[in-house]
Amino acid sequence: MRADYYSVFPATVGAPHDMLNALKGWWENTSSTWQEAVFYTLCAAYSLVGAVAVIQLIRIEFRVPEYGWTTQKVFHLMNFIVNAARALVFGFYKSVFSLNIQILRVILLEVPGLLFFSTYTLLVLFWAEIYYQARSMPTNRLRPAFLLINGLVYFIQIVIWVLEWLSYNAVTRIVARLFFAVVSFGAALGFALYGGRLFLMLRRFPVESKGRQKKLREVGFITAVCFSCFFIRTVVVAISAFNEVADLNVLNHPLLNLVYYMVRNTFFEIHFQTLFGF
Repeated sequence: MRADYYSVFPATVGAPHDMLNALKGWWENTSSTWQEAVFYTLCAAYSLVGAVAVIQLIRIEFRVPEYGWTTQKVFHLMNFIVNAARALVFGFYKSVFSLNIQILRVILLEVPGLLFFSTYTLLVLFWAEIYYQARSMPTNRLRPAFLLINGLVYFIQIVIWVLEWLSYNAVTRIVARLFFAVVSFGAALGFALYGGRLFLMLRRFPVESKGRQKKLREVGFITAVCFSCFFIRTVVVAISAFNEVADLNVLNHPLLNLVYYMVRNTFFEIHFQTLFGF
């Protein structure tokens, strides 16, 4: 679809490149039937996850209406927005990929990823606040830091979009993908740092403490899966910056999209929201 942009950069040689080329025949498919089946399946899956987020939000509101907009409620609201955006992109994929204005297509495909980053860094903030409060450390700088980091990420992304709008080529595309990879890696480190700290703190609690084992399992599970999700995203996006075989933002890779988005997002989010409710 955009193979001409890759001609500027020679293909990487070696085992990883050979492996990707070998897999290309499996996940590359130009069949409109396959594309419809995969993208509409992803649309349904993300719609389901979005519905679960709304149900959790309503459940929490009825349970503790007096607390206003807590971190939990904001998290589930943002989760709904993220999944609704993904569902719309997949549901109207034909219109999205047929847009004549290149930069609009790029923005529509990348905005859900930015919202996903903001949603789950909010969870990192929540854990950081719990950890700092438990250690009697000041928490007044955590929320400003969260807003500053997210604001900086969105500002840089807007600058990249402007550069892509002025000249969409191999260089701007690689810069955009590598930036997404760095952002995802930063989120993975955030989960490893604060999820790991919270897990170790819970382990030091007395065994007979009420709810200790349940919270220990929850934090351990969520930390491991969130770190894995963002790390997988880091690797996939970084590879796709230099090799079109791993590109997710094209029509002719429906199976790659199916595996990536179903494994990385939907199964985890449904399990996470229904069992733990944040």
